Amino acid sequence: MFPRAPRRQASGPGRLPIRSDSDAACEALGWPWAALSDRAAPQTASVRMPKERAPSRRGIRLLQVVVGLAVLGMLALAGGFLAFVAMVEQAERPSLDGVDGIVAMTGGSQRVGDAIDLLAAGHGKRLLISGVNERTTRDEIVRLNPSQEQWITCCVDLDYRARNTIGNAIETRRWMRRHRFETVAVVTSSYHMPRTLVELRHALRDGETLIPYPVVADGLDLGRWWADPSVTRLLGAEYLKFLIAWARTQVESDPEQSRFAVLIGRRPPVKVVAERLLRETN
Repeated sequence: MFPRAPRRQASGPGRLPIRSDSDAACEALGWPWAALSDRAAPQTASVRMPKERAPSRRGIRLLQVVVGLAVLGMLALAGGFLAFVAMVEQAERPSLDGVDGIVAMTGGSQRVGDAIDLLAAGHGKRLLISGVNERTTRDEIVRLNPSQEQWITCCVDLDYRARNTIGNAIETRRWMRRHRFETVAVVTSSYHMPRTLVELRHALRDGETLIPYPVVADGLDLGRWWADPSVTRLLGAEYLKFLIAWARTQVESDPEQSRFAVLIGRRPPVKVVAERLLRETN
């Protein structure tokens, strides 16, 4: 008969658990036998995963409101842009009978040429070219418009101080009041006209009248602006500038005290739009 295997003693308080032959073999290999013993191994506790919180109704409603306002804002901007383009495209040249003077904004040679032609045709007593580059002389303007030399010499004033549309408005106001003009024609590009009128009307007082005379640059097809990315970008940028100018004029009382002019001036200090003339133009 086979020898009977020794009985294990039950473990209890004060007694060590009886190791089996497999436990002893694990210990000989360096493995802790108690950790591998099914009697000493703790039972694995079930781990509870945190539940994801569902978004609250209040959060959903807030998100819906934000998205709705964003969509309405985009639609309003798009609608305003289309109205702006339609206004620019449909701009017409009115009669200039009875104007006291003419103001041309620099930024395109065609603006200055058309303004000089108006002066030569008998519209207005004097012409102000506002925002002239400091390197541009009267002789240079005569060279570009040789047939109008007599008018340029006698009746054209050059403004070297204005560096932006705000400066154009300030210099136009000073020029009008110096010559006691009540009604002037404004010559600038059609896409630039809405912003120019906003700035000029903000600077002028009641009784001083502006008559817009838009200029359409050669090769600029406003009727098919969507087909030309460069024209689309031009109109889009001008539309945003127009909105900024309109908003600024609602909170500023006097353009000569404009803090915004300091931010957009080409070189400091921007107070040049409010100093005395730096150069004689007579």
